[in-house]
Amino acid sequence: MPGTALPSTRGLAFDLEIHRKTVMAAYDALVAEDWVDSLPRKGFVVSPRLPVVKPRSYPTNRLAAYESDPGFQYETLAKFNYHSSTSKQSDIVVDDGLPDIGLLPAEVMLKEYRSALRYPALKKISLGWELEGSADFRNALRDFLNQTRGIDIRTENLLTTRGAQMAIYVAAALIIRPGDKVMVSEPSYFFANMIFERLGAELIRVPVDDHGMCTDAVEKALSMHTVRLLYVIPHHHHPTTVTMSVERRDHLLRLIRSYQLAVIEDDYDYDFQFQYAPYLPLASGNHEGNIIYIGSLTKVLGTPFRLGYMVAAEKFIHAAAKSRMLIDLRGDVFTEQMVARLIESGELTRLIQKANKLYRQRCHFLADLLTSRLGDAIKMTRPSGGMALWLRFHADFQLAQIIAKASSSGLKITGSVYSEGTDAHYNAFRFGFASLNEAELENAVDILQTSIST
Repeated sequence: MPGTALPSTRGLAFDLEIHRKTVMAAYDALVAEDWVDSLPRKGFVVSPRLPVVKPRSYPTNRLAAYESDPGFQYETLAKFNYHSSTSKQSDIVVDDGLPDIGLLPAEVMLKEYRSALRYPALKKISLGWELEGSADFRNALRDFLNQTRGIDIRTENLLTTRGAQMAIYVAAALIIRPGDKVMVSEPSYFFANMIFERLGAELIRVPVDDHGMCTDAVEKALSMHTVRLLYVIPHHHHPTTVTMSVERRDHLLRLIRSYQLAVIEDDYDYDFQFQYAPYLPLASGNHEGNIIYIGSLTKVLGTPFRLGYMVAAEKFIHAAAKSRMLIDLRGDVFTEQMVARLIESGELTRLIQKANKLYRQRCHFLADLLTSRLGDAIKMTRPSGGMALWLRFHADFQLAQIIAKASSSGLKITGSVYSEGTDAHYNAFRFGFASLNEAELENAVDILQTSIST
């Protein structure tokens, strides 16, 4: 600010641990350029006549450089099947199944962020660099996963990522080569499918029913094809929300061992289970090191916190850590430190328990509403956990038109929609309930009902 007194040359040299003559030379240069004034017996102050600095521009009479499309070719990701609502007024947003961020222990988290910002902790974070992620976070996460998933891992079996999506990409990129066959469910999480196809894979699609991925079909496909990778979501399958039965889990584990099959187990919202004794992940069973287990704390903390992880054999984790550096040099170590403290203090467990109770209530409240109000239009099965319902509309009801009408009434649908192209026969979308209270859920169903009947 003009007129602000600057440190003495001796004091600044001491603070910066440089020679006083270096500071004097710098001040002389600033005085010469009229940035600083040297006042007798007062020292140096910021000049009241600061120079006006304007960015240099190129004279031109044409449009700004970025007003036109580039002249080079690039891929537009035409298969990006994500429905965007046209609603300008978003009174209610029905998402894909995201948590209620109002449940977060904000004061506790703020305290931990402040603690991490103190100089000793911040210096440790700044200087310490491990390829696989923050050691404090991975140690805390190891204990958490061993306790809740029963997978019995060491810290060396963990890699942190910015969300589960990054973990899927990194793992798949190490395994898949152009022309390889990858087995997925039908329907499946289409963002994972897009990754596999961009890596050059040919997808083999296996049906899903009320008991999860059909493992008899998996076995048949394995006998007919050389499959490089299997992608499976045993808990709260995306998009259908069904959970794989115990019998099929056992069958799949036998196939994994028999074929030495590489498997990505996507367990994105395992923490939200509504039954008393939930099934453990496939990774907790005997798979002989062939399962790459992927999860996310984003589903617990909310979308602002991109924090995922990968569990695998130590050598694979080290390869994945080096691969991750190509797209994310270090990761969000600051947030990892904060979440490590939440785990160690028990705050994360308390948050999950609180959320589970609330999400269970909201799930049943919404399911009852949909059954009573839209029972003639939809088919739905109550999930055993998770944060979304899978709504399949009967063929007489065109989902795209319903969403458009709902959008004009202030209901924005951002959940995964399967109603176009090869997915048109599903005529379905995911209705996320966790982030909405009962009044909002009832209002959303009212708008859907009106959009169907008009």
